[in-house]
Amino acid sequence: MTSHPARPIAGRGAVPGASTEPRPTRLSAGGPRDVTWGRRRRPGMEARGELRVGFVGAGRMAHGVAQGVVRAGKVKAANILASAPSDRNLGAFQDLGCRTTHCNSEVLQRCTLVFLATKPHLLPGVLQQIAPAVTRDHIIVSVAAGVTLQTLQQLLPAGTKVLRVMPNLPCVVQEGAVVFARGSCAGEQEAALLKSLLSACGLCEETPESYIDIHTGLSGSGVAYVYLFAEALAEGAVKMGMPSALANKIAAQTLLGAAKMILETGEHPAKLRSNVCTPGGTTIHALHELEKGALRATVMNAVEAATTRAHELGER
Repeated sequence: MTSHPARPIAGRGAVPGASTEPRPTRLSAGGPRDVTWGRRRRPGMEARGELRVGFVGAGRMAHGVAQGVVRAGKVKAANILASAPSDRNLGAFQDLGCRTTHCNSEVLQRCTLVFLATKPHLLPGVLQQIAPAVTRDHIIVSVAAGVTLQTLQQLLPAGTKVLRVMPNLPCVVQEGAVVFARGSCAGEQEAALLKSLLSACGLCEETPESYIDIHTGLSGSGVAYVYLFAEALAEGAVKMGMPSALANKIAAQTLLGAAKMILETGEHPAKLRSNVCTPGGTTIHALHELEKGALRATVMNAVEAATTRAHELGER
């Protein structure tokens, strides 16, 4: 099955009948070689110096990563191919300028680096379907929560270069938090390529695989906790008489500023919190109410619950 071209973008044209699809690159331990010119190229790059990236699964997380790398200029939208069983999610990729298809195997045929972004319970079936198309030249990156590297390697051909990654939704605005771990056949080249790519989406760190489910509870699901807190913060201001639109804007800026101070000062959050409090002041009275509501323990329990659920998904 052939891929669908991206929706037309103003100012761009195409010669009728001309193919815009670069051929997949063959990777080797010493780096890819341009067959025509005999020159070594950067790992994972195509003959024209452009990385070809595929997505099997086209949900929010896949689109978030795709949008992040496109906005940062790491990959051209036309060099991204996404597959899904229906058109429901593919429209967002087409609006971004990416190519789309309903055939998962086509993604493997056309792309060197492939993100597996299906729901965890669907992934084993998808792996069985695409396994015949996977070669030693592919770099397979799983975004599925809870699915271990061991499981991925068992369901893919021996020697496949596999990495497991957990991004979060703010990758869409290039402020994500991403961690990844390598399988036994993925080396420094593959790790460096993935980190370079995903650093365009925000913070990107290589970690032991055991941290990935924790990251799911902390950051993958954690953005929802922050949105809930922002909502509550703004609603408190609305209760006291501030217009909703202004309250939401100030709440968001408050969270952004507080987070930036943690990152830029390197101070522990407890120290920064203490700096805001003055004896008998407004902040300490407010914090007392939060402590009475067990905010700290509740948030810790939420991280634990999401982490545990990620483990459970991996055991299915």
